[in-house]
Amino acid sequence: MPMAGAKVDQSVEVLKALADPTRLQMIGILKRSAEPVCICDFTAAFDLSQPTLSHHMAKLRDAGLVDVSKAGIWAYYRLASGLTPKTRALLDVLV
Repeated sequence: MPMAGAKVDQSVEVLKALADPTRLQMIGILKRSAEPVCICDFTAAFDLSQPTLSHHMAKLRDAGLVDVSKAGIWAYYRLASGLTPKTRALLDVLV
């Protein structure tokens, strides 16, 4: 029996977002962090510009993997609170 179209689409978006090495590393950082992580901390961790890192975060946000909050000029990211148990299990295997 085929999966429902919406379920397939969501699964594909998650997998595409995680297929990028930088995004997978970013998810690993968020998974290990007890507090939201400032985008400025990612610029210190990666040899990439802030706009490039924000682009990566937008892909993760669009896939439903991260939540963002703003404080002043900075954006703070954390793993999405509504991740399904299967998605959390996938992240446990990957990072």
